[in-house]
Amino acid sequence: MRGASNNQTKAYDFKTRDIKVLKKLLPYLLKMRTRVILATLFLISAKLANVAVPLVLKEIVDALDQTNVLLVLPLGLLFAYGALRLASSLFNELRDAIFAKVRYHAMHLIALGVFKHLHALDLSFHLDRRIGGITRDIDRGTQSVSTLLSIFVFNIIPSFFEICLVIGVLWVNYDVFFAGISLATVVFYVGLTLAITTWRMKYRYQMNDMQSEANTNAVDSLINYETVKYFNREDFEVNRYDNTMTRWENVATKSFTSMTALNFVQGAVIAAGVTIILILASQGVVDDSLSLGDMIMIQALLLQLFMPLGSLGIIYRQIKHNFIDMNNMFDLLERSAKVSNVKGAEDLKVDKGKVEFSDISFAYAGKDEVLKDISFAIEPGQKVAIVGQSGSGKSTLAKLLFRFYDVDSGKILIDGQDIKAYNQHSVQSAIGVVPQDTVMFNESIYYNIAYGREGASKKEVEQAAKLAFIDEFISRLPQGYDTLVGERGLKLSGGEKQRLAIARVLLKNPPILIFDEATSALDSYSEKMVQKALNSLAYKHTTLVIAHRLSTTIDADKIIVLGDGAIQESGTHEELLSANGKYAQLWQMQVNEKNDEI
Repeated sequence: MRGASNNQTKAYDFKTRDIKVLKKLLPYLLKMRTRVILATLFLISAKLANVAVPLVLKEIVDALDQTNVLLVLPLGLLFAYGALRLASSLFNELRDAIFAKVRYHAMHLIALGVFKHLHALDLSFHLDRRIGGITRDIDRGTQSVSTLLSIFVFNIIPSFFEICLVIGVLWVNYDVFFAGISLATVVFYVGLTLAITTWRMKYRYQMNDMQSEANTNAVDSLINYETVKYFNREDFEVNRYDNTMTRWENVATKSFTSMTALNFVQGAVIAAGVTIILILASQGVVDDSLSLGDMIMIQALLLQLFMPLGSLGIIYRQIKHNFIDMNNMFDLLERSAKVSNVKGAEDLKVDKGKVEFSDISFAYAGKDEVLKDISFAIEPGQKVAIVGQSGSGKSTLAKLLFRFYDVDSGKILIDGQDIKAYNQHSVQSAIGVVPQDTVMFNESIYYNIAYGREGASKKEVEQAAKLAFIDEFISRLPQGYDTLVGERGLKLSGGEKQRLAIARVLLKNPPILIFDEATSALDSYSEKMVQKALNSLAYKHTTLVIAHRLSTTIDADKIIVLGDGAIQESGTHEELLSANGKYAQLWQMQVNEKNDEI
């Protein structure tokens, strides 16, 4: 949760941040400038008609307030009064209808832009952030776009224009005191509203932080439902959520209480202004300097002046709230990817699929080097296995090849091309990955396999399932390929998920494959089935295997042993056993573990 000092800093730079948000909104509005101009014209027309209503009302009252003459019903003025009322309503509705497309199109484009940008950010960003908080920021941010545009077009601009018209009419037609007092009331009201509302914003910041924290904890807890149940931590999760919501409740209560005080102050300012002006108008009627129609017109103009002003406090608070929410969303857009394409990067062209690691070194941010001057090559169609103890950098090699990260020094080459100089998407298109922790979409089995290649036919999907030895399992399910796999694939076993992942990569059919400890968490039967599928997948592909179980490396063309960030030894399975080095020790340890299990 952000600290108080952070809140004060944010409150201090409100103006700068708010202007920045408006600048970011402007391009979206300019894309539909014609509709914006039309909506503005209708807005002006509606307010002109609205301000003209009291003027016609004055003429009607004065026409009827006659003595010792024959009264004639002022039908023309009455029809004009009705026509102006109708015109004001019509122009307002036309404004709303025209601007609706602008409002929702801006929401659409901004939400799409944020979603696209999140996918463009590198892996390190997503590892550092929690999905619940991100989705909450996006949801609040896009809703704020709609609210903010509505407030400006339907409240702020019309109110400002109407206030100027009303004060102008009072200035031209009556004593300068009427216009002066009205203007002073407006200025005093707005000044108090801005000052008090800005002070209150700290509560909104705290509410947002606590809401995001509660949402993040709830999402995290539900995603890890099984873990919660395994360790009987239901009460802990409920209490953690309850504690956050209790803090939110206390801050929300303070926020609402301070709002009621602000509302009273605003009401007092308006009441004082209206009372003073009406006393002056009444005195004018008594002195015969004003007619009864004048007084009614002044009263009607004041109603039109202070009615929108009465909601200005609420509107201003909404604006500030929405600026906060939009700032959080736009902060996501300002995050730049640490892994990005160089200017004018071309697509990688893969012919044979040779992979070379040339003197590469790499360290995660704020940590010691994981890899130091690593060099080796995987020839086209060759299978190379990387083994070593946990933390030796095995999976890091796979992430660097896939360009989740860029190397600090050295080069990774595919068919002699430095992948850092080529389009990231084209590099990743040439590589298929079967990860250790396979996560599935909460969709059907068919959807999850077909995800491997856009536009794949049903026959191709079924063939991929067959090659991954998962087709028999699917055929036994009541709903077959239409079976939903659950959140993150929780309805499937580890082996079933791994074989679905293999089927998905088979469908993609890239020239280069990465198996990142794909069988490390499986039982013997599942491992055998997955290994069989992996072998069928690796045929005629350049393959990098990150291995935990050394039984999966026996048929590799080359085995590389990593330790302390460097290559300790390399060779075939038989060569490394004969060398009686680190690999032989690891092999013997796993053989002993297996014998102990037996």
